[in-house]
Amino acid sequence: MDQTLVIKKFDRLTPREVYEILRIRTAVFVVEQECPYQEVDGTDYDSLHVWLEEDKEIVAYLRIFVKDEETNTVQIGRVLSKHRGEGLGAKVLEHGLEAAKIEMGADRVFIEAQTYALDFYKKFGFEACGEEFLEDGIPHTPMMVNI
Repeated sequence: MDQTLVIKKFDRLTPREVYEILRIRTAVFVVEQECPYQEVDGTDYDSLHVWLEEDKEIVAYLRIFVKDEETNTVQIGRVLSKHRGEGLGAKVLEHGLEAAKIEMGADRVFIEAQTYALDFYKKFGFEACGEEFLEDGIPHTPMMVNI
């Protein structure tokens, strides 16, 4: 199927897009991972939202926001793919890294990766930059890449 890439700041999102973003993130990070937490955290207002859609349905998503203006570092979070094993996560991350550089002027990207996905992020040049920690009961590892 053909996928459409969408990159938007929060104030450009339609109400339907906001709803679909929150719906898929909640389905993956709260329901599927059985992790009750405050998914709607206020960061979305200042984020660049990047997703792939098929037939107007979000199939892969991430958000990018400024972590440290002085070092031109952004953070990527909420990386998800609706259909695992089809390369959608890699595609949306590639687009996200490009958007971080072009749209946000970033030189570095930080991510708090779920530890099980370290090898996935290493394929994009991310390296661990801190110790593993628990967030909402799930092991995470801070990682960084220069872009």
